[in-house]
Amino acid sequence: MNGQGRSGGRPTLEEVAARAGVGRGTVSRVINGSSKVSEHTRTAVEAAVAELGYVPNRAARALAANRTDAVALVIPEPEARFFAEPYFSDVVRGVGATLAETDVQLVLTLAGSDRERRRLAQYLSGHRVDGVLLVSVHAGDPLPELLTELGIPAVISGRRSAAETLPYVDSDNLAGAAEAVRHLLVRGRRAIATITGPLDVYGAQCRLDGYRTALAAAGRPADELLVAAGDFTEEGGRRAMRELLERRPALDAVFAASDVMAAGARRELRAAGRRIPQDVALVGFDDSVVARHMDPPLTSVRQPIEDMGRTMARVLLEHIAALRTGAGEQDGPGAPSVVLPTRLVVRESS
Repeated sequence: MNGQGRSGGRPTLEEVAARAGVGRGTVSRVINGSSKVSEHTRTAVEAAVAELGYVPNRAARALAANRTDAVALVIPEPEARFFAEPYFSDVVRGVGATLAETDVQLVLTLAGSDRERRRLAQYLSGHRVDGVLLVSVHAGDPLPELLTELGIPAVISGRRSAAETLPYVDSDNLAGAAEAVRHLLVRGRRAIATITGPLDVYGAQCRLDGYRTALAAAGRPADELLVAAGDFTEEGGRRAMRELLERRPALDAVFAASDVMAAGARRELRAAGRRIPQDVALVGFDDSVVARHMDPPLTSVRQPIEDMGRTMARVLLEHIAALRTGAGEQDGPGAPSVVLPTRLVVRESS
């Protein structure tokens, strides 16, 4: 009968109880490690479990303990952007690496439209996950406040502002951007433009601040005609590069706030007959696979994206564990926040 119940299927808790000669509740207490069971009874239940080949239903156990053993990775971006940007796959890879060492399942959710956000809000309201990892959150997004209202532990990748209230994992965007611009200055570039990310994303604001900080430190006057808004997409990079060439045709360097936008800028520069790096030096941000495969290979600011994913997952799991044991309070200081360093990887484009 090993491995099968009376019906020929998976053994049930009731069948284990009958074999051991105890009640269903006693079996449940033994399986869940309760100390309120005699040694004789524990031995009998464990023997019945072994004889029948009973495997506990983890979902039922989790529900009984008011836990799901699942966390959601929520990316409030359209599907097209998720698949176009290596950044997101690197985050997923890092999160997955940490969770692979546990019994916690990962639920990946895209919420780029109003309908998807409403559906996500309903899903989260049902407390179907123990915690949430939020990536690429824009200013004014209601999701963080919803999580706080629901009492669901959360960690955010990239702060919404300098006054972020949720635990977060971020890279040093300002320092990374400043290092990129200093590199261009050292190479003798004088008219350095930038293509920003969407400025309702705090990380994009920090990269623009880093650009301005480096120029100011070098005694270069600010020229807002050398600043063009992008949106972290390749087409956005092309569009912004077109604007910059129209405004300042004599520009000799561009710092793009993402590798994907740098790829779009490169296409536009080539269409305009500009050589890289002879006429215009080009630097990106992320050091993604896009940077390594461009022609010429792209100088880029490396942020440790996979490490960010791993750290996010670790911080969230520790936060959840602390709340369960009473060592942490949802309204208290909560989990620690982490800022990871960046570094410039110099290649042929600059």
